Amino acid sequence: MGRQEAGRKDPVGQSPAALFGSLAGAEALRLRAVRLEYFTVGWNCLEAVVALVAGWLAASIALEGFGLDSVIETISGLAVLWRFRRPHAEDERAERRAVQVVGLTFLALAAYVAYEAGTDLWFRRPPRFSLPGFVLAVLSLLVMPALALAKRRTARQLGSRALEADSLETFLCAYLSGALLLGLALNGILGWWWADPTAALLMTGFIVREGIEALSEPRSTPSDSEQ
Repeated sequence: MGRQEAGRKDPVGQSPAALFGSLAGAEALRLRAVRLEYFTVGWNCLEAVVALVAGWLAASIALEGFGLDSVIETISGLAVLWRFRRPHAEDERAERRAVQVVGLTFLALAAYVAYEAGTDLWFRRPPRFSLPGFVLAVLSLLVMPALALAKRRTARQLGSRALEADSLETFLCAYLSGALLLGLALNGILGWWWADPTAALLMTGFIVREGIEALSEPRSTPSDSEQ
């Protein structure tokens, strides 16, 4: 009888020790996701302030678009952070609503960047080189890929589409950093006034894609949660 009790398993086929280990591992992954999102939110808040101020001073549409994208990534990070701090069905629905707002904001941002960059090209308005913005883009290009990879690895271990989608946004931030560096460098070093608005226009396709993905994600989530 004692051996039967010792070897008894719970209804899902796991022994108590294995079940405890599984729950502890999931909790550790959840806490890792929370830490990654705290870092994401903090970094993007700082990045947004520096980029928006530097972009305004340098009259750089690419920098301003970069800063506004950081604001949007902050909103996305807060939504995912809320999801992992309170992982219940109600918060899942709230996260889906937040992702919809982020998707719409991405599309609005793409329209703004396309309009401003287009008018700069039409009226041949050259931006001034911004050293703070250049340094910011370099730092972001170094940090964002590593952060995105850590998010994606954690998302796949957790089976979380929300965190994986957020990691794609972080990868997008890395691309925007590269595009921004190209525009600022060519304008500052070679005097190519059109490089900055062209770099801004290159952002729009990726921003639109991210917005569409964010808007389509909620429609596929509810059926999954019912399974």
